[in-house]
Amino acid sequence: MQLMKNLILIRHAKSSWEAPLKDFDRPLMKRGILDAHDVSLNISEYLPKTYIIWSSTAARASETALIFAQNISYPIESIVYKDELYTFDDKQLEKVIKSCDNSFESVILFGHNEAITNFVNKFGDVFIENVPTSGFVSLQFDAESWDTIHKGKTHKTIFPKDLK
Repeated sequence: MQLMKNLILIRHAKSSWEAPLKDFDRPLMKRGILDAHDVSLNISEYLPKTYIIWSSTAARASETALIFAQNISYPIESIVYKDELYTFDDKQLEKVIKSCDNSFESVILFGHNEAITNFVNKFGDVFIENVPTSGFVSLQFDAESWDTIHKGKTHKTIFPKDLK
């Protein structure tokens, strides 16, 4: 039997720069909320049967994770928030992903750019110039263990502009 690991990376929705807040605390703006709803309502056929959701603890990422969780009927109390996902560095992101427990076959992860775009270009087989806010990228790996993932397949991308 072929063992696979599935990783779905979702960049947080568009956030607001208006209030004088720390980067970590920036909330979603209206367009971001709408885009997150649009994308999350169009992904069900691309989701694995079972998965866990991990999210950066930054406000814009956790708010995005909540919108998606509600729209895909995932229990919001089961979202795992990880401080180390508040990163813009793909090497840090890779480290967190490779630390995933192997009992989980599929992870949906909410995080930040540059980390996400650089990660999907390093590990996927389709070049993506920029994963936009609310962007959904599904990767599949022929691997039994998260810590051995290497170049995989870019299975599906859904970006807000694709749904307009």
